[in-house]
Amino acid sequence: MNKNTKLIFNKALLEAAIKINVSAAINEDLKNIDKTSNILPTKTIGVAKIQVKQAAILCGSPWVNYCFNQIDKNIKIIWHFKEGAKIKNGSEICTISGNYNRILMGERIAINFLQTLSGTASTSSLMNLKIKRYKAKLFDTRKTIPGLRVAQKYAVQVGGAFNQRFGLYDKVLIKENHIKSIGSVFQILNIAKKKYSLKNIQIEVENLKEFKEAIDLGATNILLDNFSLKDLTKAVQINKKKAVLEASGDIGINNIIDFAKTKVDRISVGALTKNIKAVDFSMSIRVK
Repeated sequence: MNKNTKLIFNKALLEAAIKINVSAAINEDLKNIDKTSNILPTKTIGVAKIQVKQAAILCGSPWVNYCFNQIDKNIKIIWHFKEGAKIKNGSEICTISGNYNRILMGERIAINFLQTLSGTASTSSLMNLKIKRYKAKLFDTRKTIPGLRVAQKYAVQVGGAFNQRFGLYDKVLIKENHIKSIGSVFQILNIAKKKYSLKNIQIEVENLKEFKEAIDLGATNILLDNFSLKDLTKAVQINKKKAVLEASGDIGINNIIDFAKTKVDRISVGALTKNIKAVDFSMSIRVK
């Protein structure tokens, strides 16, 4: 995690998500039995180490802690790195001690969370560093793995980027298909203004004509979807800091700097949570 990045997350929301995520994962993998571990002696004590096989940003330790706590409250975990730390290839990130069989029961569940959330945090960190010198801030989207939205959005913050709305329930985002049902940006914004304050509405536009309509109606938050770099630059010039401008659509690690150079305020990237490249972790265990 960037030292200057303050993690802003609702503690109750996060704790609830961890419980739901881990409970579902335990039920998915174990139900109430690990038939393979049942072959082994039941009272053996083990010491395990989780190692990372590539450089990454560590994310997911609260899920690991809760996972082993639910399997066996006597299992102890010592973390050698803090959440959000940069970890090098080959680093041993934690030591786990307790009942040998019980540790094995949680191995895959714990690592699944680590590899997924560290992947999201690492990608967020990498892309965020690319545009560090520019005005634009990096944001996520709702393109998340079903059931892991809170977890992934937490990982985005751990990686130093920012969250959009969490769901349809918390903010208004008028997109192309909403506009089609009414007819135009002009018409739908006039309707939306009667129900919500403009400061609570973000509207997606697909060309400069729609953008100008939104600006003329006083829109304060405009999503410029699949705009060319040329048109993004024009939009910034027309805007004159009236609205927050966000670029989206086919933005990745190889072109994000080009979008930042247009001087938009925000860049949203679905790939942060959609195109997950898992970080490689492994566990080794020995009899104590």
